[in-house]
Amino acid sequence: MTKFSRFQKDTKGTVTVDFVIITAAVVGLAVSFFVAIEESAHLLSVNTATEIVGSAAD
Repeated sequence: MTKFSRFQKDTKGTVTVDFVIITAAVVGLAVSFFVAIEESAHLLSVNTATEIVGSAAD
């Protein structure tokens, strides 16, 4: 029996593989979420800082 056929028949690591794939998907979704909101969050923080500085000058 070759190493590859033994590898195909062995199911001990399938849970680990599933866990790695699901974790990669979650990380990918989190990265895409942060990339999508990065600009808006930056603009919100700049606008908030401008308001705080403006109200302190009054």
